Amino acid sequence: MPVGVVLRKAPGVTKWVPWNWTATAVLPGAGPVEWRELRREGEAVEYHAATVTLELHGAETEAYLHGLSAEVPSLYVVLRDGEGDYPLDVVLVTASPYEAQDYTDSGEEIVEKVPMPHGLVAWIRDFVEAYHEDEAFVKRRRDKKRIDLLQDGIGDPRIRKDADIYASPALKRRRLI
Repeated sequence: MPVGVVLRKAPGVTKWVPWNWTATAVLPGAGPVEWRELRREGEAVEYHAATVTLELHGAETEAYLHGLSAEVPSLYVVLRDGEGDYPLDVVLVTASPYEAQDYTDSGEEIVEKVPMPHGLVAWIRDFVEAYHEDEAFVKRRRDKKRIDLLQDGIGDPRIRKDADIYASPALKRRRLI
């Protein structure tokens, strides 16, 4: 589904950061656009910065359920410093909090949490109901490997070698006697 991203440019609080950029809203079903000014309030300006595709994947339904069960269901907008004429590039819009967390780990991207409109909540909930399958919990059992056996320092048996290079000096002395 195409989703428009609204970014707000407001004056910074300190002299080192002249402008503060935040994602404030998403526009479901928006048409293609690049940095159209929507509203101006004094020095603060809101732009429809870009329209990107919101994709849902059947393998991530558990993440979508987690996001929908939050107090305020949200979408996550991933932004990068702009490489062209614009200050920021919109990389991605996702409904998965797990995917958003992956982008925050690198520190190179800005991830903004934006409240999800009611229509998108219903759309994602329908998708989850259609494709979600609960995974049965399977307790992992320990291997029955015997640990009381003595390894004679032979190393990897698949590698042919003339001498036993892994044997300790005490083990070598025992063999010589």
